[in-house]
Amino acid sequence: MESIDRPTIQRSATGLIDEVKLQSPQSAAEKLAHFGGAEVAAVLARLSPGFAQEILAELPAETRERALAAAPLEYARQWQRNALYAEGTIGRMMEPVYAEFPPQATVGQAIEALHELVKTAFITYIYVVDDDERLLGIVTMRDLLFNEHAKALRDVMLTEVFSLHAPTILENAMKQVLDRHYPVYPVVDAENRLRGLVRGQSMFEARAFDIAAQPGSMVGVDKEERLGTPWQRSLSMRHPWLQLNLLTAFLAAAVVGYFQDTVDRLVILALFLPVLAGQSGNTGCQALAVTLRGMTIGELKPGTERKLITKEAGLGLLNGAGVGLVAAIGMYVTAGSQGSKHPFLLAFVVFMAMVVSCVASGLSGAMVPLTLKRLGFDPATASSIFLTTATDVVSMGLLLGLATLLIR
Repeated sequence: MESIDRPTIQRSATGLIDEVKLQSPQSAAEKLAHFGGAEVAAVLARLSPGFAQEILAELPAETRERALAAAPLEYARQWQRNALYAEGTIGRMMEPVYAEFPPQATVGQAIEALHELVKTAFITYIYVVDDDERLLGIVTMRDLLFNEHAKALRDVMLTEVFSLHAPTILENAMKQVLDRHYPVYPVVDAENRLRGLVRGQSMFEARAFDIAAQPGSMVGVDKEERLGTPWQRSLSMRHPWLQLNLLTAFLAAAVVGYFQDTVDRLVILALFLPVLAGQSGNTGCQALAVTLRGMTIGELKPGTERKLITKEAGLGLLNGAGVGLVAAIGMYVTAGSQGSKHPFLLAFVVFMAMVVSCVASGLSGAMVPLTLKRLGFDPATASSIFLTTATDVVSMGLLLGLATLLIR
C-alpha cells in the first residue's frame, strides 16, 4: 500500500499545489483524480484544511479512499473528523493536534517529544487533555522552557483556556476572536473534547475570501469560481443568472409598454427614463453595500433591522429631493426649449418620481439582503439583480404613471 510521511508532504510538488489553489473544489478534484493516493494526500496536506475538505468531498470515492489510506494517520483522522461538520463551520477548518499530552506528563518529557515534532510540524502551544480527550489546559513555550523538567504539566498549564466550538460558523467565530488575536485556537466539541486546531491566519484568509466573493455573488457569480475555473463550468454557473436577469428586464420593459400611449404623446419622457433609473439604482446600491457590510462585520444586530430600514428610507427621501430638484430643472429647461405645453408639470412629475423612486430604492437596498437572509440564502446572492429589477420597475412606473395622471 502506498503511503506518505510528513517530511514527504513538505517536499510535495509546489507547481501542482499552486495550480490547484487557483481552481474551484470541483475543478481541483477533477485534476487530482488522475493521481495516486500519495500524490493526492501530499497536495491536500499543503492546502488550507477547509479547501482540502471541499476537494475531498468532490473526489471520486475510490480516489478519496486512496488518499486517506496513503496520508499520515493524523491527517487521515483529521480529514474524516472535519467531514462531520457542516460547510462554513470552524470544524471544517481544523488542523491535526500534534503536541497533545496527559496532565501527568512532565515538562522534560514534553520537551523531549517536541525535539522530533518540531521537525515536521509548527508547534505553538502544548495541549493538556485527559483520557477522554477533554481539554484541561495549555502550556506556552515560555512556561515550558522556564520550568523545572520534573514538574508535571498540570502544575504549569493555564487552565482558563479560550476555545472555539467546532459547529460554530466562521462569521460568528470571527466575532469571538476579534479582540484576542491568538496565533492558534483549540477547537472543541460539546463535551469539551479537543477535536483539532484552527489558525487565526486561516480564519482571516477564509473570511477575506468570502468578503471578496460578495461583489460577484451580487451579480450571480458563484463564490466557487476562480481564475483557473474552466470556461465550461464558468458558463454553467453564470448563465442561469443572466437568464433570470433577462426575465426581470422583460418585467421593466413591460411597465414601459403598459404606458406606451403616454410615451408616444410625450416622447421627452424617454430622455429621462435612464436618468431616473440610474439615480434610483445608485441609491439602492449604496443602501445594499452598507447593509451587506453591516452583516459581514457583525454591526447589524438582531432587532436593529427596523432602524436600518428607516434610516435608508430617510436618506432616500433627502437624496431623492436633492437630485430630483436638479433633474426637474433639467426637464423644465428641456421641455421649454422644445415648445412643450406642460414644462412645469413635466418638471413636477420628474421631481416626484425621483423622490419616491429613491425612497423605494433605499428600502429595497436594505430589505433585499435582509429578506434573502431570513429565507436562508446568502444575503449577497444575486442581490444586485433583484435590486435592479425593483428600482427599474418602480422608477419607470412612477414617471410614466404620474405623467399619465397629470398630463392629458
